[in-house]
Amino acid sequence: MAKPFFRLQKFLRRTQFLLLFLTAAYLMTGTLLLLQRARMALPQSPRAPGTLQALPVATVALGVGLLDSRGLQDSRVSSDLLLNMDVLQSPLARLPPGLRWPRRNRSSVRRRWFHHFVNDPHGSPTLGPEAPRSAIRSRGTYLGCFSDEGQERTLKGAVFYDLRKMTVAHCQDACAERSYMYAGLEAGAECYCGNRLPAGRVGLNECNHECKGEKGAMCGAVGRLSVYRVDMLQPGANKRRMATYRGCFRLPENVTHAFPTSLIQANMTVEMCSGFCSQKEFPLAVLRVSECYCAYPTPQFNLRDAVDSALCGPAPEAQRTAGYCMVYQTPVQDTRCTDRRFLPNKSKVFVALSSFPGAGNTWARHLIEHATGFYTGSYYFDGTLYNKGFKGEKDHWRSRRTICVKTHESGKREIEMFDSAILLIRNPYRSLVAEFNRKCAGHLGYAPDHNWKSKEWPDFVNSYASWWSSHVLDWLKYGKRLLVVHYEELRRSLVPTLREMVAFLNVSVSEDRLLCVENNKEGSFRRHGQRPHDPEPFTPEMKDLINGYIRTVDQALRDHNWAGLPREYVPR
Repeated sequence: MAKPFFRLQKFLRRTQFLLLFLTAAYLMTGTLLLLQRARMALPQSPRAPGTLQALPVATVALGVGLLDSRGLQDSRVSSDLLLNMDVLQSPLARLPPGLRWPRRNRSSVRRRWFHHFVNDPHGSPTLGPEAPRSAIRSRGTYLGCFSDEGQERTLKGAVFYDLRKMTVAHCQDACAERSYMYAGLEAGAECYCGNRLPAGRVGLNECNHECKGEKGAMCGAVGRLSVYRVDMLQPGANKRRMATYRGCFRLPENVTHAFPTSLIQANMTVEMCSGFCSQKEFPLAVLRVSECYCAYPTPQFNLRDAVDSALCGPAPEAQRTAGYCMVYQTPVQDTRCTDRRFLPNKSKVFVALSSFPGAGNTWARHLIEHATGFYTGSYYFDGTLYNKGFKGEKDHWRSRRTICVKTHESGKREIEMFDSAILLIRNPYRSLVAEFNRKCAGHLGYAPDHNWKSKEWPDFVNSYASWWSSHVLDWLKYGKRLLVVHYEELRRSLVPTLREMVAFLNVSVSEDRLLCVENNKEGSFRRHGQRPHDPEPFTPEMKDLINGYIRTVDQALRDHNWAGLPREYVPR
């Protein structure tokens, strides 16, 4: 018995020694880090900047597919720029010394890790507090740090988010592509655009959040914007968007009241009128011979009242006499419905936005958020959606701070957690194709041919088609209070259907805001790229299976006093 006890005692002594050694090493490392941090906090005299290697910028798609990641290239910024410029330079010039470290490759980090703890006179120089420097990879001019704490945003144009890869260059390119003059970065991951310079300038040191995708570059802070003037697009970025023809319309009776801004000039062109209205931040450019008007869609002038384009023919005098005009969509965004926030108080009614996957739930959330001005939540978390501006995605789904909560769940227990629900139903043929595309190629892509031709597609249909049916049947059976919305009807009659959805959510909205939503109806999630070669991937056996589920759901809707499924669902 003595021998095993002796071995145990010996083992415990060795363990104590090992723990003591690890504790000492940990304390020494912490001491070195504290000393280094204290050294960085000490004021240093400004010194001339040396040559710094520009950080490689990761490619990222912002907002509504604005940027082409394949065209971005790494570049280098030379330090021998003129220092006596009249304009303000990059916010990095005002950072505390030592906060901007050049990025090294992994081998360099391993070899020289200890130089972070000591002064290295031969390493990259530390920026002094007043050393001016041009913006990294930026061809715009840094204008300063501005406050963004009011009820309305300082820059009200297009909005983009990226929690992992936001850079100054990407934000500038996104704003330049949409013809905005200013780009503002906030909280390290948010990009805002506009054509009017903010008024509330604050100290440069208040913009102290590092860009998520560009170490060493400052992207504002909470309630603070790092603002740049956008001079030109970066090499390889998407070209500036052009005006889009929306149709021929009859001029309203009171032109001055309907169109708040105008420009009359001989030889007026579409480009001139669109550029003028873009600078004024109007989404519509109205052109009649030499007259250019800028407008928003309103009840007096909405885009659903188009007439035959032949009435806006090439004869200018005929167009002037008849009172018709051509309307173009400018690159800028209608900002009357882009402001969103969380509910000021917890909602007393817990509302679900329920649908089968691929039924347009994300698009419906986009419409609801812009119509009500409140974020929607989600039973899940999708970082891609959060980066596109769905901030409620990260909020806990039971927080009751969102106007409704996305869910694809079914079953008695999951359904009875909600007090009411909007049940969004889409043609199962379209839903199955959309969900298969998402599973194979993400939110914005199309599944490649080999996925459609493999065994994966028939297996998917066999398992998911029954889910489409059971999802609707469960919500009809266990849902406490329902509003059934058909995706196809929402597409055809957006404003009336959306008005009904907003009323169900007990929110009052203006007609102008609904028309703004209609003008921005597509949102950030339209699929791009080449469609699959076979537009009808369903075999006769698959159709028989799906049509049987369609008939079952159609009868269940009628049994619960709802209108049946739209007629286009069957037959196929």
